[in-house]
Amino acid sequence: MNNAATNPAAAPPPGGRRAALVFIFITLLIDILSFGLIIPVLPHLIKNFVGGDTSLAAWWYMAFAVVFMAMQFLFTPIQGALADRFGRRPIILASNLGLGLDFLMMALVNTLPLLFIGRVISGITSASFSASNAYVADVTPPEKRAQAFGVLGIAFGVGFTVAPVIGGFLGTLHPRLPFWTAVIMCLTNFCYGLFVLPESLTPNKRSARFDWAHANPFGALKLLRRYPQVLGLLAVVALIALVHMVYPTTFVLYADYRFGWGPDMVGITLGLVGILSIAVQGGLIKPIVGKLGERRALLFGLACGTLGLTLYALAPTGYWFWAAMPISALWGLAQPAAQAMMSHLVDPREQGRLQGAVASVSSISGIVGAFLFPATLAMVSGAHDHGIWAGATFFIAAAILGGALLVGWYISAHLPTAVTAATKLEPGPDITEEIAANTSDLRPPVRESEARP
Repeated sequence: MNNAATNPAAAPPPGGRRAALVFIFITLLIDILSFGLIIPVLPHLIKNFVGGDTSLAAWWYMAFAVVFMAMQFLFTPIQGALADRFGRRPIILASNLGLGLDFLMMALVNTLPLLFIGRVISGITSASFSASNAYVADVTPPEKRAQAFGVLGIAFGVGFTVAPVIGGFLGTLHPRLPFWTAVIMCLTNFCYGLFVLPESLTPNKRSARFDWAHANPFGALKLLRRYPQVLGLLAVVALIALVHMVYPTTFVLYADYRFGWGPDMVGITLGLVGILSIAVQGGLIKPIVGKLGERRALLFGLACGTLGLTLYALAPTGYWFWAAMPISALWGLAQPAAQAMMSHLVDPREQGRLQGAVASVSSISGIVGAFLFPATLAMVSGAHDHGIWAGATFFIAAAILGGALLVGWYISAHLPTAVTAATKLEPGPDITEEIAANTSDLRPPVRESEARP
């Protein structure tokens, strides 16, 4: 039983919980900023290594993206299992240090193979995102998790809005300057976490041992078979991650092909996307989830995303595209609601493995999206189609997200009320016990050490 839930004296005080969320928000924000800084300059650096051949550089850049996601798929579950066994703090610190050393290597190397190896290391060490999500689940009561995950969404919105602009400016001064800046930020983040970030997972909630069978990506998914509703929600998250790839893989080229936009208009549009994302993640999640509950917030977000992407595909001009952006931005409600619902369904000792499984599945989606959307745009542009099918990439994205809406509707309809309307619960017993009492599909995991007489 969760002692913190039944013994108020054992629960972290609200002030300590807020401070912990501030710490993890800053940690995640700095990591995202460091990643965002190199977005505008890495393709140009690769192009310099291949003698200025744009086509060859594009293939290499796709290989960089695929291998990064493949490393996340393979290694994030291991790091999640380690976080369940030894705590979140050492994994986050190791990630920050590893990223700093990786960016240092990328700032110094002068050959493409070494730069590629650096990207492999970056994919292996980038565990801070899943560990941060597990951290939030540790320090946040169930009824407030959707809002807390939304706060992390603000970090993504700020980081990927501001950092590429800064990185582009630094890159004009020197092509390696964004990498050196990322090094400083990651190592500063490591020092910040070393001296400030508290541990969120108490010893009594840690896994009894590190289990390799459940630490690999397929084992992590097998572990979650004990939670069938989690697998359904995980499918929704995977489809969301797949659809998100339409932006980084095709938006710049699509805007140029469809609307004739240059870097200035693309920059303005990405800035507006970031502002809308921050508004949704930071300002609207709490009242909407509090009013609708997590299930309806999930479905509402997916419906808005499906409609927004369809309007993107139909937009004949850039201004029509802008008009659809506020609708599409409400899609940002879906991911935090889904993650909060999944966190309610999993034993507290396995939150790290849950987030590792989420990251692995998202990485698979990223690999698929890295091929699907650019190939679609290449066929459309190769056919010189400027009619309604010019927006084929967004039509496909809308169809996939519509599928996620149907899956989410079916899965969430079979969840306990304690999960789908968690924001309306008063603090009480451990939610995993309440869930187990309300459905035969959900059972708290039995450990070998507990099963032995």
